[in-house]
Amino acid sequence: MRKPIIAGNWKMNGTITEATILVEELKSLLGTEELPCDVVLCPPFTTLATVLDLVDETLIGVGAQNMDYHESGAFTGEVSPAMITEVGAQYVILGHSERREYYGETDAAVNAKIKAAFQYDLTPIVCVGESLEQREANHTKAWIEGQLEGAFKDIPKEEAMETVIAYEPIWAIGTGKTATADQAEEVCRDIRKKMAHLYDVETAEAIRIQYGGSVKGSNAKELLSEPNIDGALVGGASLIAADFKAIIDGTK
Repeated sequence: MRKPIIAGNWKMNGTITEATILVEELKSLLGTEELPCDVVLCPPFTTLATVLDLVDETLIGVGAQNMDYHESGAFTGEVSPAMITEVGAQYVILGHSERREYYGETDAAVNAKIKAAFQYDLTPIVCVGESLEQREANHTKAWIEGQLEGAFKDIPKEEAMETVIAYEPIWAIGTGKTATADQAEEVCRDIRKKMAHLYDVETAEAIRIQYGGSVKGSNAKELLSEPNIDGALVGGASLIAADFKAIIDGTK
């Protein structure tokens, strides 16, 4: 059985003060009981250390929202995998559609970042997804398969098995539109089939696949009950403790 994983992508939101309030509220809501899933918070770089301190001695994991694949050097404004590991984070989001659209990230760059992440013991959350135009043109499957081929080029099986893949239809991110459970399941099933083709069935069955795109407490249970959806990458709802807790509860 794959353990569900719920990750909150705060994006460019949250000062240190705001992050402290949010995490303390979430901790209060979650209590000290064992969680029904892996929970990961991905705050901005400036609040990583604070959030890590706040969740110390809890079961909540922490991840960065991005990283460079270089170890160091003249890359102004970037953060290296060594820096993320040293601060104590365990996860990193790679290839988010906003990074691809606004900053020109390519599948080759995502591939390099995945390799760098594993060198520094970070678990990558690798994002894939199609635009509304691609979906309407019936190109979803081919587009996402291409993203997977590029992202996982020369990634060994042992590392692929540890990767989390997040399916985020671009047309559903921050729009209020959500893929139906059937639509999300269809694509997540295709992702698993593609990973079986790239590797083998054992690898594909081990990989956790999240759905992301306007996930909230009211639709989480239906989405997370699908056999190939192993969690959610949550945007706006992760900034409200009660809403994020409701999504976590959807894994029960």
